[in-house]
Amino acid sequence: MTSVDEPARPGERMRDAARTRAEILDVATREFARAGYDGARVDEIAARTRTTKRMIYYYFGGKEDLFTAVLERAYGVIRETEQALDVEHLDPVAAMRRLVELTFDHHERHPDFVRLVSIENMHGARHIAASGQLGRIGSPAVDVIRRILDEGRRAGLFTADVDAVDLHAMISAFCFFRVANRHTFGALFGRDLVDPDRREHHRAMLGDMVIAYLTAERTTR
Repeated sequence: MTSVDEPARPGERMRDAARTRAEILDVATREFARAGYDGARVDEIAARTRTTKRMIYYYFGGKEDLFTAVLERAYGVIRETEQALDVEHLDPVAAMRRLVELTFDHHERHPDFVRLVSIENMHGARHIAASGQLGRIGSPAVDVIRRILDEGRRAGLFTADVDAVDLHAMISAFCFFRVANRHTFGALFGRDLVDPDRREHHRAMLGDMVIAYLTAERTTR
C-alpha cells in the first residue's frame, strides 16, 4: 500500500498540474467573458478555483498572460473543430453548407468565445498580436473553403470570384452577430436571434445566402 506521505510521482504531478491549469482556464474564461479584461480580477478567479493567486501567477505569469492563454485555448477549440470537418465525400454545394452549419453551431455553443473576441477587439487585438501560438494556428476553415471553392468552380457550380478569407468573414459575420447582438437586437426589434424555434430557419437561411451568392449568374460590369 502506498504511504500517504509518499511523494507524488512525476507523471502524477504532471497530471495534477494539467488539471490545475485547465481549471484555472475554465474559471478565467467565464470571468473574462463576464467582466471583460479590465473588470476581471485574478483574486476573483483564484477564489473560484481550488488554487491560489500565487499559483495562477506561477502557471501563467500574470493577468495579461492569463487572458492570452484563455484566447489561445478558445481559438484552439474552434480550430480543432474545423480540422475535424470531413467534407471530402460531399459535392461542393453540400460541403459548403456543412461548413456553414459547423460555424453556426460552434458560435451558438460557445457564447463565451464570442464575448472574448468582442473584448479582444476593444483592446485592438493586442493579445492576439503578441501571441506566437495564435499566429501559427491559422484557420483550417479557410483552407477547407478554398478547396471547396476550387472544386465548385471546376465543376461549373460556383460562379463567384470570391476570396476564401472574404467568404469566411461573410459566414462568420452572421454567426457572430446572432450571438453577440442578441440582446440589443431583441430590444430594438422584439425578436430573439437565438430563439430555439427559429434556429433551423436561421441555420438554413445562412446556407441559402452563401450558396445563392456562389451560384448566382454574373453580369459583366
